[in-house]
Amino acid sequence: EVGDTERESQSLRRSYGLEHADPRTQAFGRKCLLARRLVERGVRFVQVYDMPDKDGWDAHDNLVKNHEPRARWTDQPIAALLTDLKQRGLLDDTLVIWGGEFGRTNYCQGTYTVENYGRDHHPRAYSIFMAGGGVKPGIVYGETDEFGYNVVKDPVHIHDFHATVQHLMGLNHEQLTYKHLGRRYRLTDIAGNVLPGLLA
Repeated sequence: EVGDTERESQSLRRSYGLEHADPRTQAFGRKCLLARRLVERGVRFVQVYDMPDKDGWDAHDNLVKNHEPRARWTDQPIAALLTDLKQRGLLDDTLVIWGGEFGRTNYCQGTYTVENYGRDHHPRAYSIFMAGGGVKPGIVYGETDEFGYNVVKDPVHIHDFHATVQHLMGLNHEQLTYKHLGRRYRLTDIAGNVLPGLLA
């Protein structure tokens, strides 16, 4: 039953892009609508991926060719998901995180041509967005230098990010510890601070 998105109204299906001319928008929209249906039924963790072909969001080359259409076909469905969650009163209790594996350099990788250029991995600074679930709305947290290379204000270490996400889920990251081979392990290792600036 949960996978039967045909049960939704035509206007809602249209808002998610299920009647869009581009089949890739339809496919991602169906995933986002299914995510809302799962959340609505009490599923606690839902992941939605956009991997419609072999290249995915990889940006080592063909940056414009790869990213411009992907942004276009995922924009409408993710906006519909956030709007739908909010209208149903689910966004307050649902933490939405949109991100990827890595940042990307702000300079080109490979031979630069107008048609084909890329960007390399860049672990120092990258962007994600968070919505709902106790996150402070309408803010930008963190800032890079004028080149987008180094963080110059409000750095967020991955351990701080994980500690904050766990806090938003009602968990104390320091209590999620397990012993293995004589050492105590947790997702935040021996670090991690909840970031009050991200909390509503």
